[in-house]
Amino acid sequence: MVTGKNILVVMPVNEEQKQLLEKQGEGNTFTYTSYDKVSKDMVEQANVIIGNVDPFFLNYADQLEWLQLNSAGADPYVKEGVLKDNVLLTNATGAYGQSVAEHMLSVLFSIQKKLYLYRDNQNQCRWQDEGNIFSLQGGTLLVLGLGDIGMYFARLMKKFDYHVIGVKRRIGEVPEGIDEVHTLEDLDELLPKADVVFSVLPDSKNTRNIFNLDTFEKMKKSAVLLNAGRGTAVNTEDLCQALIQGKIRGAGIDVTDPEPLQSQHKLWNMPNLVITPHIAGDFHHPATLPRIIEIAAENLRRYFSEETLNNIVDKETGTRK
Repeated sequence: MVTGKNILVVMPVNEEQKQLLEKQGEGNTFTYTSYDKVSKDMVEQANVIIGNVDPFFLNYADQLEWLQLNSAGADPYVKEGVLKDNVLLTNATGAYGQSVAEHMLSVLFSIQKKLYLYRDNQNQCRWQDEGNIFSLQGGTLLVLGLGDIGMYFARLMKKFDYHVIGVKRRIGEVPEGIDEVHTLEDLDELLPKADVVFSVLPDSKNTRNIFNLDTFEKMKKSAVLLNAGRGTAVNTEDLCQALIQGKIRGAGIDVTDPEPLQSQHKLWNMPNLVITPHIAGDFHHPATLPRIIEIAAENLRRYFSEETLNNIVDKETGTRK
């Protein structure tokens, strides 16, 4: 059993959660702080960090052996020069499926039923019929990224009798609840089939601007794009043009490029667009933080027992190996 390590926890944990973490690391020193209060000195002394810290501080992390993120996305931490080569990086894949999927389903409902228009009308004290809506029942869902979030969203949409097509990096066994599995190489032939396109793609050289004018031309005019991955997957200017010209029916995005979105950016005023400020994940859902703590505690047990950690991130792709 490994002992004598300094463990820095950068999350809003309660006493019960502290006990769960410390149970897996007896004989080691735990320090608790928050993202906005973490200091350079804390990071310098840490052998293990649990939680996301500003990547800038990691320049001083000479003692760091392992960084356990509280996020599923790892792209800020795999950039060249952020982490030393010998530092293990793990993420919180498995903690956000319910939170993000439920949020994006609500966004889809808002678009399908024009609830965002009625909210606008309410704010203007305007009693106005906004016309026909779309059924939630049936259709084809295209999911780009069949991780925890993509799979959870697919299961929710199955309850509405959707045919689900999944896109993965590599072809393998078709997961339960998925009707077809393809790779990104098949995207052009899949887009015309989809009524809803749900992207949870990470930021990488292979995914940046994957949704562009050419992509929108291939989609149904009645299709809805949902993006809960990274804003860089969507060319913002091209999305604006697609919405203005009616190339797609609408879009719901929890992530933007740039991010945060400036108050004067024209994306705010696009028709048939619902924007939320990257809050589908975070710790807002009551199930999320306890699940992150479970992931971190199990990895602490593995770390101190010198076993292979779960959710190791490939620093080339920024995704779980």
